[in-house]
Parts: sequence; C-alpha cells; structure tokens
Amino acid sequence: MQTISPYLWFDDQAEQAAEFYVSLFPNSRILEVRRFGDDAPGQAAGVTTVRFEIDGMEVGALNGGPLFPFTEAVSFMVQVETQEEIDRLWNALIADGGEPSQCGWLKDRWGLSWQIVPTALDRLFSDPDPARVRRATEAMLSMGKLDIAALEAAADAA
Repeated sequence: MQTISPYLWFDDQAEQAAEFYVSLFPNSRILEVRRFGDDAPGQAAGVTTVRFEIDGMEVGALNGGPLFPFTEAVSFMVQVETQEEIDRLWNALIADGGEPSQCGWLKDRWGLSWQIVPTALDRLFSDPDPARVRRATEAMLSMGKLDIAALEAAADAA
C-alpha cells in the first residue's frame, strides 16, 4: 500500500485531468470519483475528489476552486527510454493550452508542471569524462523538449 501520494488541487477539472492523465500512461486507471449531492450545503452538485493511478502511483485530485494555482515548485518527472516516448508525452501534455519550457519542462493545460526526461540523460550526466558531461549539460540547457540524439551528439563532440 502506498502511504504517501500527491494530491492535486484543480479549480473544477479534476475528473477531466485524471481521465487525460490515465490515458497517457500504462498501468493507469481511475480508482474513485466522489460527487457532491444535489443537497450538499454550500456546494453545487458535481465532482469533489478523484483518486487515480498514473503508472501505478496513486494520485488524489480535488475540485477546490481557484484558490491555489499550481506552480513549478512541484512537478511530475517522467523518465522515458525513447525519443518517440518523449515526443508523444510532450505533444500530448502541451496540447490544448499547455506551455513548453526549457530542459524538458512543460506545463499542461491545467498548469501542472511535468519534466519529460530520457533515461539517456542520467547516463550522459554520469559519464566519467567531465568534458562530456559539460557538453551534454550545455546542450540540455539550450533545449525545450529534450532530444536524445542531439544530447548524445553534443556529448561526443570534441
């Protein structure tokens, strides 16, 4: 049992966001959707909370109104093996109002920050040759969406 889980605060789109996130990742599903009843005091009928799994990690979401927006201070980092996975996730997450950033970071349409990172980056940053690490780092810092071939070419450049 997972004892610590992220809990996301949405204005009123928790269910839509959860459905979108589970569509992107394997081993993902909606676990529970709770709704206010028509007679809930001070509340309109609708979704209150959603529990879902993203690739096996349980996440909670709340429709709490516009009181607390997302910031870049908290994000989901997704490690992927291939450029195709980077491209697919990047393009899906910035669609419909998302915003690309730098170094593999982006915000989705709800303002939640993600970092889409190739596993090759860890290998490049762990290289025993500091010059290769520096060149890979400089290349990464110049990118929005990370490009595995360009990172490797930069590390190999002499």
